[in-house]
Amino acid sequence: MANPMSTLGIIHTVLSLPPIVFGVWGFLRDGRIDPGTRVGRLYLLGMVASILTSFGLSITGGFNPGHGLGLLALVLMAVGVVASRVGGFGRATPYVETLTLSASFMVLLVPGINETLTRLPAGQPIASSPESPPVQTALLVLVAFFFLGATYQVLKLRALARRSPAVGSAA
Repeated sequence: MANPMSTLGIIHTVLSLPPIVFGVWGFLRDGRIDPGTRVGRLYLLGMVASILTSFGLSITGGFNPGHGLGLLALVLMAVGVVASRVGGFGRATPYVETLTLSASFMVLLVPGINETLTRLPAGQPIASSPESPPVQTALLVLVAFFFLGATYQVLKLRALARRSPAVGSAA
């Protein structure tokens, strides 16, 4: 039988859903998570809330891989926001912004996939552990989608830079 969720676990789960919605919305509407838009800002705020609540969760009572993923996502988001506001990466700035924020979205989904597959359906979850084949397969599919999406984003940015040289240069 799976461990029941704590109150903090429930709050964390609820706070983790909006960044998924806003991330997908940004990808569908703009082809990326744009921190300059309301949807992008809501994604970032939701991610920070989700990550901060995740730090209070631990089956082992200490630092765990989920905490490491949260820190990684915070770093990726910080780099993406700094790239968008300050530049400093020259012609790579729009690529750094786009790809780091997309990577933060992928990082959000890693523990989400694991938790979902090892907890649902209640009483008879699809997977028994993070190492089980269903979880590993789902994570492999996630990584493949990330690389396909990142390739699409780079090609789209390149096409935009060819049409408007200012896009490919530092702002």
